[in-house]
Amino acid sequence: MLLLAVIPPLAAETPSDAERLQKLEQAVETLQKRNAQLESEISGLKKQQNAFAGPPPPEGKMKTKITYDGKTYVEKAVVEEKLPVYVQQRGPELKLVLGGFVQVNFEDGDVSAFEGRFGQTAIDDRFRLRRARINLTGDYAEQFDFKMEGDFGQSDGTSGNRTAFSATDIWLNWHQFPAAQVKIGQYKAPFGLEQLTPDTQLLTIERTLPTGAITPDRQIGAELWGKPFTSIWPEQKDLLTYYAGIFNGNGRNITVNDNNNFMFAGRLELQPFTGKVFGQPSFLKVGGDVLNSRDEAGVNISQSSNLLVNADGSLSPFTLPSPDERTAWSVDAWLELGPFDLPAPEEAPGSGPVAVPKSGTKGERRPLFDPRWTQLLHPRQRSEANGELYSYLVGFPPSQS
Repeated sequence: MLLLAVIPPLAAETPSDAERLQKLEQAVETLQKRNAQLESEISGLKKQQNAFAGPPPPEGKMKTKITYDGKTYVEKAVVEEKLPVYVQQRGPELKLVLGGFVQVNFEDGDVSAFEGRFGQTAIDDRFRLRRARINLTGDYAEQFDFKMEGDFGQSDGTSGNRTAFSATDIWLNWHQFPAAQVKIGQYKAPFGLEQLTPDTQLLTIERTLPTGAITPDRQIGAELWGKPFTSIWPEQKDLLTYYAGIFNGNGRNITVNDNNNFMFAGRLELQPFTGKVFGQPSFLKVGGDVLNSRDEAGVNISQSSNLLVNADGSLSPFTLPSPDERTAWSVDAWLELGPFDLPAPEEAPGSGPVAVPKSGTKGERRPLFDPRWTQLLHPRQRSEANGELYSYLVGFPPSQS
């Protein structure tokens, strides 16, 4: 009976499960509050520590710097300064200009048949990257100007289907005296009006066949040239221009001369009229050229086109089979009346083992529109061999900068 009396009070003192869960929740809540307080205190202590410690150490490569304050030497670790990247001129250049232009052809028909490319060697209709040039020009304070230019579109392709890149113009010109300037390097020899006219100023992308066959194109050498009236008669500075040059005579990008002789080329230009006709800017220019060169066997005397007429009617470059001498002359006139242009070159070989192509244009009339915006249809050549073969060319306008 005593045992039974004691058990009920023990059962009454045991807490229920609900009360135990409530106490646990209260304990967890208390711990969370305390944890938040501790985090707040730690954050405040860190701020105080950073305030007393000063700024963080600098980033980057450190070096030791020794200073003297008048009494003692002090070593101090400092950050090594990074020098900025920059380009520095080596001379007092006054102007540097980066430019270039691109010309693309669409060729249809018997493409380049006049070069003998018919039959098994025929070329299909195509788009052709005719010229893709980049250049750098500039002036120096020492009375010098220069030009460096290269062409990406020089051939129909080399090994690996890659187009060759080579230099076109690389020259330096001393211009302190406008009447007597000295030019050295690689550039077009002073012969032929059409050849000397820049590519971007021609109506058609291609020059006429006689010009490409007879003119010497680019050569390595030096020349004396100038405008004699620049200082004494500034209003008529373009009245007279002369060129007298001496060159290796065996082509561009060839640094070895073929013999101990040189090619001599000269040009004289007279511009008797410059003004306006019917309110339009106009001028008249006449000129004459002469060339003489003694060359060794194996020299190609038609640098930029074809000179030799083959038995099948095609044309090919002419390479001298033996040492010989060549002499050539040309006269030209250029009349411009506003938008009307009439350049008329006349070129002929004087003596030597040369053959003149059967066809070529000696005069050219430009239509009444700005020629800089279009370069149109241009007949290349008609050749008679196993029938008639024709080749035509259409060029897109040049992009220029």
